[in-house]
Amino acid sequence: MNHLDSVWQQFRNDTLLQKVVKNSGYLLSSNVFSMGMSIVQSILAGRLLGVVGFGIIGTVTVFASTLNRLLSFRMNELVVKYYGEAITLNNPNRAAAVIKVAALAEAISAILSFLILSIFAPLAAAHLADDPAIAAYFILYGTIILANLTYESFLGVLQVSNKFRSQALINLISSLFTLLIIAWAFLTKRGMVEVILAYMVGKYILGISTILLGIHNVNQTLGTGWWRTSLKHLPPTNELIKFAFSTNLSSTIIMLVRDNEVLWVAYFLTPVEVGYTKTALAILNLVQMPITPFISTTYPEINCAVVEKNWKLVRELLRKVTFISGSWTILTGLGLGIFGRWLLSIYGPEFIPAYTPMLIFLMGLGFANIFFWNRPLLLSLGLPLVPYRISLWCGIAKVALAFLLVPRLGINFEALLLSAFFVISVSWIILLGFKEIHRREQATMEKAIA
Repeated sequence: MNHLDSVWQQFRNDTLLQKVVKNSGYLLSSNVFSMGMSIVQSILAGRLLGVVGFGIIGTVTVFASTLNRLLSFRMNELVVKYYGEAITLNNPNRAAAVIKVAALAEAISAILSFLILSIFAPLAAAHLADDPAIAAYFILYGTIILANLTYESFLGVLQVSNKFRSQALINLISSLFTLLIIAWAFLTKRGMVEVILAYMVGKYILGISTILLGIHNVNQTLGTGWWRTSLKHLPPTNELIKFAFSTNLSSTIIMLVRDNEVLWVAYFLTPVEVGYTKTALAILNLVQMPITPFISTTYPEINCAVVEKNWKLVRELLRKVTFISGSWTILTGLGLGIFGRWLLSIYGPEFIPAYTPMLIFLMGLGFANIFFWNRPLLLSLGLPLVPYRISLWCGIAKVALAFLLVPRLGINFEALLLSAFFVISVSWIILLGFKEIHRREQATMEKAIA
């Protein structure tokens, strides 16, 4: 009891942690309701379409998001880093130039992504979904890319401006509309087109609302003429390009290796295994749900502390948020181990074989969940190439082993490869991050003494 009292007193006296938890709470509250709705809608879609149909839906939706991320530059991270830094240092011209170039680059990337998706949709339908007749579904769902034209750039603005409550409301509304449409499709015994439209509507609401809210926030912060600011106010061009391309490359590797299990399973195995994978990962969102907001809310605070060279604050913040993420991950992981089969049976008896790969996925996803701050830490330290290189080498090993063994050993081995990727790459990034903090702290002390 004394230990709990001590922890509570530390929390009450820590205004920064309270800020992070408060902002995370807005997103978490939204995510709890959104996750509940997501589980219900996935159950309804699974019962309506069956394992194979559910797997095809997963292939269609993941293909579009994968292609979009392949050509994106994770502009929210660039905006948080450079727009946030400019706001902290009271440099409005630089802030305006950063958001202007970020939005332009992201819009061009989105248009290019949609054109490429339209070209490759027939191949995706034939080789990933095993049904050439549904190529139009890939193009239809792919229009979400255009609806999210500058989503990442203005999401970064909202993160810097602590507009997490507004983000939470947008997330909640988008999830609600998706659920309502899927529930209607289930009750009226519709089909795959209606389920695709349901997911599309949610993405449209999320993207367009975030963009409009972000533009409004920039207008309030920098004035309505911010878009006329000259690009000469940008940070050094080489530094900006290096950050953008390194985060793009890192994102591409993460996407191909870590966030793309549905497509890998679709390539190596059959739509049945795709259905198992999509269901397992959907349930594992219960573990990731409250931690995901911490990524958005912790990154700006880490970045601010690094700009101020407050290394003690960086360590304290990381220690405290790790305690929170670790406690949740361990408790929910145990819960899934006990009740996982029952949760899968809600989808239908044919989904229960997803239990074993779900537990294997959990090992790696849980580890990454606990240390969710590993990559944002290195981005704040201005070392975007480090996580890229680590992800690259670990990713090459994972993909090579997948091509050699997954067709023979099946879905459980694919899950094991993903977990190994998480544990090795995240551990490596954390080690290098703390070594860099120690090096800079020593340099700061030596400079102060001199």
